[in-house]
Amino acid sequence: MTEPPAGRRREHVAVFLRFRDLFGEGRRRRAGGPSGESRDPGDEPFAAGRDPRLLARTLGDVMRDRGWSAPLARSELFVAWDELVGPITAEHTEPVAIRNGQLHVRCDSTAWATQLGLMRSRIIAGITERFPEAGVESIRFTGPDAPSWKRGPRSVPGRGPRDTYG
Repeated sequence: MTEPPAGRRREHVAVFLRFRDLFGEGRRRRAGGPSGESRDPGDEPFAAGRDPRLLARTLGDVMRDRGWSAPLARSELFVAWDELVGPITAEHTEPVAIRNGQLHVRCDSTAWATQLGLMRSRIIAGITERFPEAGVESIRFTGPDAPSWKRGPRSVPGRGPRDTYG
């Protein structure tokens, strides 16, 4: 084997010495790391709390710590709406939004809105039982929207055309 040129050997030795000064030597490092801070007892191998955890439990902790529980519960409520109210009712209704603790539900007709208004307490009980983190305190049922007859910048105030909707 041939010896590298003298200039090159000195360069890699200088780089090694510089890295050793910056990061420390592995054998001489204290237990706390290069800066000497103390370690967390949970970081020690075979210590308490180092056992594997279930993924569902870990994700639940992450969701709770980051404040994602309420938005996820609200989206689950929208997805499970047909299971909550039944398939026939779900065909004629659609949850639209949750604002200030009030669930807004759009219905196909005013008859459906009236009927669901009578069933309001049962639906709220089911929501609070299955989705307590959604924060739903009340429900507002609305019928279909009538078309607006106000067109253009100049319009005459009044009731508009005499017709019934819903």
